[in-house]
Amino acid sequence: MVRRPLLWYAVAWIVGAAAAGSAWFVLPRPASLWIALGAVMAAAAIWLCKLPRANMLVVPLLAAAAFGYGEWRDGRNVTAIVDAAATDTGALSGIEATALGRIVSPVDVDGDRASFEFEAHELRLGDSGTPIALRERMRVNVRLLAQQEQAAARQFERTDRVEVSGILLRPEPGRNFGGFDYREYLRRHHIHWLLSVKGIAHVERSAAGSQLGTDRLLLWSDRLRAALAAKMDSIFPADQSGLMKSMLIGWQEDMDPEQYRQFSKLGLTHILAISGMNVAIFLGLLFAVLKRLRLTRESTLLVGIAAMPGYVLLTGASPSIVRAGIMSMMALYAARRGWLKDGLHLAALAAWAMLVWEPYYLYDVGFQLTFAITAALLAGVPRIARLLPIRKEALRQAAAITIVSQLVSFPITVYYFNVFSLLSWLANALFVPVFGTLLFPASLVSLLLGLVWMPLGRVSGALTGFLSRWTLWAIDRLAAVDGFQLIWPTPSPLWIAAYFATLALLLAALTRRFAPRDYEPPPGTAAQPSVWPVAACAAALALLLVYGYTPDRFSRTATVEFLDVGQGDAALIRTPSRKYILVDGGGTLSFRKPVDDWKERRNPFEVGRSVVVPLLQQRGVHKLDMVIATHEDQDHIGGLQAVAEQIPIGRFAFNGTLKPGATAERLFRTLLDRGVSLVPARRGSVWQADAETKLTVLAPGENSEKLRIADKQNNESVAFTLELYGRRFLFTGDMEAPEEEDILHSPAVSTTPTAPIDVMKIAHHGSKTSTTSAWLDRWRPQLAVISVGARNSYGHPSGVVLQRLWTARIPAVRTDLSGGVRFVVAPQQFRFETKLKNN
Repeated sequence: MVRRPLLWYAVAWIVGAAAAGSAWFVLPRPASLWIALGAVMAAAAIWLCKLPRANMLVVPLLAAAAFGYGEWRDGRNVTAIVDAAATDTGALSGIEATALGRIVSPVDVDGDRASFEFEAHELRLGDSGTPIALRERMRVNVRLLAQQEQAAARQFERTDRVEVSGILLRPEPGRNFGGFDYREYLRRHHIHWLLSVKGIAHVERSAAGSQLGTDRLLLWSDRLRAALAAKMDSIFPADQSGLMKSMLIGWQEDMDPEQYRQFSKLGLTHILAISGMNVAIFLGLLFAVLKRLRLTRESTLLVGIAAMPGYVLLTGASPSIVRAGIMSMMALYAARRGWLKDGLHLAALAAWAMLVWEPYYLYDVGFQLTFAITAALLAGVPRIARLLPIRKEALRQAAAITIVSQLVSFPITVYYFNVFSLLSWLANALFVPVFGTLLFPASLVSLLLGLVWMPLGRVSGALTGFLSRWTLWAIDRLAAVDGFQLIWPTPSPLWIAAYFATLALLLAALTRRFAPRDYEPPPGTAAQPSVWPVAACAAALALLLVYGYTPDRFSRTATVEFLDVGQGDAALIRTPSRKYILVDGGGTLSFRKPVDDWKERRNPFEVGRSVVVPLLQQRGVHKLDMVIATHEDQDHIGGLQAVAEQIPIGRFAFNGTLKPGATAERLFRTLLDRGVSLVPARRGSVWQADAETKLTVLAPGENSEKLRIADKQNNESVAFTLELYGRRFLFTGDMEAPEEEDILHSPAVSTTPTAPIDVMKIAHHGSKTSTTSAWLDRWRPQLAVISVGARNSYGHPSGVVLQRLWTARIPAVRTDLSGGVRFVVAPQQFRFETKLKNN
């Protein structure tokens, strides 16, 4: 602490800020501000008075100051509309509103949607003609009605004053346990409302861009970035320009989604983020030019400092580039004055400055990764390099950098993305040098040449594109290798802290035991320390990894979870022996005609890739022992394509038919290519997952003896009962009254008295063509679950079905109102919980 007090001060501030974000109580705003001010003043007094052990006293005070400051800032992050309108958020959401204000972000036009951030200065709610004066940041989403509206939307710019009319909506909260919380994400960006607009005609520009200093600077930055992006489209081959824009100016809008997924699969997305490497190369080229101009060292450093804010703005000002920019400016100034040569101090000061400016940076994965890796590289690479038995210095340093960055980024990566590729080590060792020393400098030179003379830039861009194409081909081949991607459940913060602490102890033990021969042991210690500390730390780290990979290894509690996938079905069953069964996978419905291809977005939402797979990974589902497709309609199997591509499957049970169309054909082809066993479901089949879990198929019946084509799928649905610790669930797919009647008249059901069902999944999302009174009378469920999309266009669930349930005194829980529904089943326990209580 004596050697690096600034580092410990920054760590204390981070700990305090994290405590503020996770506090189980909320301090009143004045109290939190007084705590922050009092702690800062006490810390300053101790430091100025140079009291004994001052640093040890300052550290907890700074943590308290960060806690109070974070609570104060968080308490101020509230909507002004509720107070101004004198009503609550529930009454406001869904009403018509007209807002007058200015655009405060670039306008993103993607297919049939244009979106931007907007600062409202006046707001009129409903039919009221009285404007409310306020200052409220909103997210505006404009649905474009015709292709011609794309060009009109692209004319809007940051700082434009506009009048926007639409529907005021609260952002959606997380609708599944462990799912992405869009409402909280926007709140941390100081946005509390969405304004949904239909047609560009409802966005009326009332004035051109303002002359405000900061906003005008950001507008110039937007225009310059757009102009450079357009230049790069002319310089580089069409299939490479998206990658070059991402690397050079942080413009990821045109990055091929499939290329990005390959980078992500191999842990290479940091290459696409503008960071310290880009700053180093930019400064290197700038200094080379300044040297040719014969500027003095002091003048060169000042030019570098002055140029850095412009470069940060040009590249998008993400947390990683802001960190690198602040650190580089500090380093350049320190080099000019001969001060502060410790890189860890620079990183600590940069982190501190960013968190004081915006405490919510702490929750940004880019912020966490960039500072964790930067600090680890500065502190750990020299130690690791001394331990590696590699003679060549360059290779030893490169290996040390790869080891440190991978070890440090691992827990953060699995916390946010739940996936870690064992090939990430190899991929980073192979491709980071290629991008850092070849592709990035070559693409930057090509851009500069293109700005001077376009024909020369195109020649250079073609050569760079050739190198890039081969590099991407190698990345594609490596990403296609299966079996090396590990799925990790989301670890707890305590596990992450234990991991880093154990890693630090292991490094210290390795350094003491295997230091090079010129290492001088401290006086009074053994010349050759024992190997046991190394073994103990290594064993502890191994145990932590095993536990983190399967934290519920010894749990015998079963769960049945109905996922909220919008208008569709998906349910995940965890048996007492940790076997996983997925029933359906949802699917994104599309009614788009070929003439509407212009509406297609760059990376369209797909429920399997965006909802189902992340939820399975977040729960640590390493393998699905069985997937049951009740039938082959899009809203039940569309999401299974992403599941089949990303998660191993043991058996795939289906209704014994094939529905004509690309969705089912592509899914079955993927399953066959991956060697998945296909199991046609037949009435009377019993699947015993483990001693406490049994599935009994009720339908389809005799017609499922051989594979056949069936375009109409509802009455081909697989229906089955699930028994868990004696509790019974009934799954029904989308079957309608004829199939219900067929099951009721089958010998296995009609002649066998059974106890009431504990939980029934209501068929066909509550459509009136299903769930007859006879069906309910036969099974007598204690609870009904209706999987249905919020604000769906079908009118599901039907009022007729709800009336039947009410008449039969069967309570119902709906995913459109309650989000995900989870049942917990144990020998002495049976309960359920919903994700949404009161949103």
